[in-house]
Amino acid sequence: MKWHVLSGGRLKMRRSVYFPDAPREETFELPVMCHLLRHPQGNVLFDTGCHPDIAIDPVPRWGEKAKVLTPLHGRKDNVIDELAVLGLAPTDIDLVVNSHLHTDHCGCNEFFRTATVVCHARELEAAHSELGPKIGQLPVDWDQPMPFETFEGQRDLFNDGRIVLLSMPGHTPGMSCAMLSLDRTGSVLLTSDAVALKANLDAGNHPRQTWDHDVATRSMDEIRRIGEQGTTVIFGHDDAQWRGLKKGVEYYD
Repeated sequence: MKWHVLSGGRLKMRRSVYFPDAPREETFELPVMCHLLRHPQGNVLFDTGCHPDIAIDPVPRWGEKAKVLTPLHGRKDNVIDELAVLGLAPTDIDLVVNSHLHTDHCGCNEFFRTATVVCHARELEAAHSELGPKIGQLPVDWDQPMPFETFEGQRDLFNDGRIVLLSMPGHTPGMSCAMLSLDRTGSVLLTSDAVALKANLDAGNHPRQTWDHDVATRSMDEIRRIGEQGTTVIFGHDDAQWRGLKKGVEYYD
């Protein structure tokens, strides 16, 4: 199996969203990560990043959220163009896994019309409820004609231990991570927003938009335990880590 790290965009936000003691006027940049997993039984895309239109004008899709999320990327900095560099079209993706249904993690779902979309059952349930828009689950992103497959607890995508989805709620009701087992790289945990930044894990704090802080803390403790056992932990939006990763045509196996 090969693991490719792809860009799904780049955003500017107030630092105080992630660090409560930061000055309100201070901002910082966050990469939006997507991950292509080339498994012998099919191509899996873990998160789809920001929609290409966001780079042109975020307001029509994001509305009020555009006041707190500022796109910094260009028109070609999205997962569709990233896949094209690898010689892949959206029709080459068999499974799209949404770690959760926030706009920067499922913004390109609409392009993968031949794929099956996988997410935790509680995430989809929340998106369909009154809670969904209140916690940032925008129907324009997730409410697409492709079928959803949901799971409870955990899901081994190909029943071989190579890609195992783990429930890590807190950031959202159905937040999920992906545990990868690679021949040479070893075990890797893609946390998405269960832990967005290494500094959050080190300090034990959560972003302001967290759905349930107590539940998120339990998930964070589990992620910390997994990391202490030797698994490489990939944080959802950590710029320092992003800069050190192989990306695009380069891969881990």
